[in-house]
Amino acid sequence: MSTRVPFLYIQRTSKRGRGVFTAQKIPAGSHIETCPVLILSKKDTAKIHKTKLHDYYFLWGNKGKSAIALGFGSIYNHATKSNADYSMDKKNKSIDIFALKDIKAGQEITINYMDGGVQDSELWFVEK
Repeated sequence: MSTRVPFLYIQRTSKRGRGVFTAQKIPAGSHIETCPVLILSKKDTAKIHKTKLHDYYFLWGNKGKSAIALGFGSIYNHATKSNADYSMDKKNKSIDIFALKDIKAGQEITINYMDGGVQDSELWFVEK
């Protein structure tokens, strides 16, 4: 299950590499994208720490598994005060992205990488 989202596009940012942007306004509460995921075992998750994929996966449950989000899912950049959030659908093996507030056309869509947006642990990178 996935969604085709013609108004989303990838653009380089000045500080964070590539990011996901919108070509049209997205109202608060709107569903933005459903991203199918590839589930990685605990063993494979340990291996990706030595690769470029280290910065592009989601933890998937509490048994050491991870997931690579397809679509634009693994390209959304982090922001502590993000304008979007995500929820994991374990049954359908997907991640849903939705707007927390109105997002203007031309604006980058960001998510908080900490589960539920709770900043109770340190990020594994320096936030720019």
